[in-house]
Amino acid sequence: MRIPAKYANVLFGGMLSAIMVTVISGTVLLKNQGYTPEFFRHWFQGFITAWPIAFPTVLVVAPRVRKWVARLTEPSAG
Repeated sequence: MRIPAKYANVLFGGMLSAIMVTVISGTVLLKNQGYTPEFFRHWFQGFITAWPIAFPTVLVVAPRVRKWVARLTEPSAG
């Protein structure tokens, strides 16, 4: 089953935010607390806290960043 293309931006935002929150929350937790027996539980708690903020942020910010990038770059000679 494939998702209709009209949901591509929401899917992109969900996937990008989930990946980024996973990487960043794990990195920050490892740096600040080190690897402990509770590491994965704390990592998951950090993810659950941060992802609801990251997801709508990506949905709002990504289109603006795409426009900024388009203004800062030259079209490719194709």
